[in-house]
Amino acid sequence: MPSRATLQAVLFDMDGTLVDTEGLWWQAAADEARTLGLTLGDDDVPDVLGQAVAHTAAYLFRASNGTRSEASIASGLDHRFVELVAQQVVPLPGALELLDGLADAGIATALVSASPRHVVDLVLDALGRRRFVTSFAAGETPLTKPAPDPYLAAVSALGATPDSCIAVEDTPTGVASAEAAGVAVVAVPSLTPILPAPGRAVVRSLLDVDLALLQRLLDDTAAA
Repeated sequence: MPSRATLQAVLFDMDGTLVDTEGLWWQAAADEARTLGLTLGDDDVPDVLGQAVAHTAAYLFRASNGTRSEASIASGLDHRFVELVAQQVVPLPGALELLDGLADAGIATALVSASPRHVVDLVLDALGRRRFVTSFAAGETPLTKPAPDPYLAAVSALGATPDSCIAVEDTPTGVASAEAAGVAVVAVPSLTPILPAPGRAVVRSLLDVDLALLQRLLDDTAAA
């Protein structure tokens, strides 16, 4: 019988995964879009949810035919999002319990986000910095999600290997980033559906995630 894989670390996305900010980011983007004469809808989701500020700003710049500069749009997005996060950041159900359970089991955790550092720091303060060994924000790796760079950086910082880690994500962009880094994924879809796949488990909420599920996913991925 093959030996079990050893779970070394769990790498968490932030927005929409641990804290209820995916809706706040959408609200910030929708507010900024209105200043450009645009109304966001379902077709805009892939270029807003799970994306860095620069990506969404460039998208709105193109959609508005250059009404304002990308830098101005990015500044507006960032200002509004920070304002909303500071007022309304809330851990999602099961988030703190899962983080504390991993700590009790001696499993390292990292925060891997496409949000800027000052937003990540707001959320770290809300969640408790002690709950994470390390964190990575937008601009702190050569490329951001959906490129593998942020997850590869987190794995390296923890002294782990990709096949010993699991990422927890809520968007297709984040899932693509983790899987490109060779990391198995637990997907907790927020606004965009995510289908199960090899090396990927899909759950309804963090309340469905425990050590047994994480270990089973790691074992199944190693055996594939």
